[in-house]
Amino acid sequence: MRTSAASTCSAAPDPELPAEDIALGYKQLRQVERGWRDLKQAIDLRPVYHHKEERIRAHVILCWLALLLIRITETTTGVTWARTAGELSLLTLGTFTGPAGTFRQTAELTKTQRDLLAKLKSRTRRRSSRQPRQPPDQ
Repeated sequence: MRTSAASTCSAAPDPELPAEDIALGYKQLRQVERGWRDLKQAIDLRPVYHHKEERIRAHVILCWLALLLIRITETTTGVTWARTAGELSLLTLGTFTGPAGTFRQTAELTKTQRDLLAKLKSRTRRRSSRQPRQPPDQ
């Protein structure tokens, strides 16, 4: 049996509500359901079994913060979280150690990465940094 949006909306909690408010409520419900799907998929959430109330609360707050960051990123950039995470996961940092010390260098950012970081108002750092070798302790 196939249901339509009209049959779903016919069971409104308050028959006095305007149609616009009912539609907005269902839209918000879909967004909440999408949020739970994202919690399970986008941030790779798996069942965690806590026994102490403070750990349960901490876990829920951390999940909520992760979802909040996802939504802020999507709203700010206009790009889905999956696409943003995929693009930014390509950022690399090489660390090279030799007799003169340690040298770190990032790969050059792509235009898409620069655009995403600019929209998020994230400061980009120098492409390379050098730490001189420390003399051994005597």
